[in-house]
Amino acid sequence: MKERLKKQLEFIIEVDKIKQIFRKTKLFDQSRYENDAEHSWHLCLMALVLSEYANFEVDMLKVLKMIIVHDIVEIDAGDYIIYTDQVDEKNMKEEAAAKRIFGILPEEIGSELKELWIEFEKRESNEAKFAAAVDRLEPLLQNFQSDGFTWKENNISGKKILSVNERISLGSEKLWDYAKGMIEGFIEKGIIEN
Repeated sequence: MKERLKKQLEFIIEVDKIKQIFRKTKLFDQSRYENDAEHSWHLCLMALVLSEYANFEVDMLKVLKMIIVHDIVEIDAGDYIIYTDQVDEKNMKEEAAAKRIFGILPEEIGSELKELWIEFEKRESNEAKFAAAVDRLEPLLQNFQSDGFTWKENNISGKKILSVNERISLGSEKLWDYAKGMIEGFIEKGIIEN
């Protein structure tokens, strides 16, 4: 038990580093960039509040577990903007990070968390589809609150924003309809270029 607890506490101390990984989006009040820990917490709350809009019944505990571990790999890999062209590099770094970080834990716990991370990344289960929909919705809302700050700063076109975020519909058609309308409104107003 002593060795098991030591590994669990070592993991808990290691993942505290997620608080230092800053994302490309700003808080809703635009005062600073959001960190990964804040992002994960916000997604968990969003999933609880917006679960009625999922395309299907989901195991909410599994959704929350996926959300809480989905960005832990960024401790080693860093945060890549969703619109990156460096997908292969990102995937390679994240896989190595998952092996190292989840490997700190006792085998059965580390394997469970790594499998949840893999499931989230594959986006094949209903829970992963809904978790991914919420993960895409939060930065859209941040951009809506900041007049497209991140999109403008990174020269992201409206067309790319629509195509990358369309996957929200796989987890929630209703949330995608709402988000799509907001994106199209930004394009029509000239806030972002098509």
